[in-house]
Amino acid sequence: MADIFTRVKRSAVMSRIRSHGNKSTEASLAKLFRSQKICGWRRQMEIRGGQKTKFRVKPDFVFGKQKLAVFVDGCFWHGCPRHGHQPRDNRKFWKNKFARNQARDRFVNRTLRRLGWRIIRIWECSLKRHPETCIKRLQRALK
Repeated sequence: MADIFTRVKRSAVMSRIRSHGNKSTEASLAKLFRSQKICGWRRQMEIRGGQKTKFRVKPDFVFGKQKLAVFVDGCFWHGCPRHGHQPRDNRKFWKNKFARNQARDRFVNRTLRRLGWRIIRIWECSLKRHPETCIKRLQRALK
């Protein structure tokens, strides 16, 4: 079916759509937490950088008492080295988009570490294929 919008109009429309994380992957990790009786976590809790900075981030899961932030990174959006792929159309845009996402991830990691937080990043593919490994990694970090 042909698009009713021009490329410029479609781009403008799509740029206004904001998502709130990868809900199905996050939900599967929350289900794993519950099945393993891992408690003390909150979803989408904001972490701020202090009074002098404007830094704010909402990790997918936050263990506040342990100062542990858990991010579930989608293979497509965060450029998984094994499963991430670039769309064929508009390669320059997508290459820049993925590079910006990865740079933001590195910035968030650095900033949270400076604030005394520990970070765990879990690839979407790892969670699907090896959930037991992801849980063991998390349990080690919580001890």
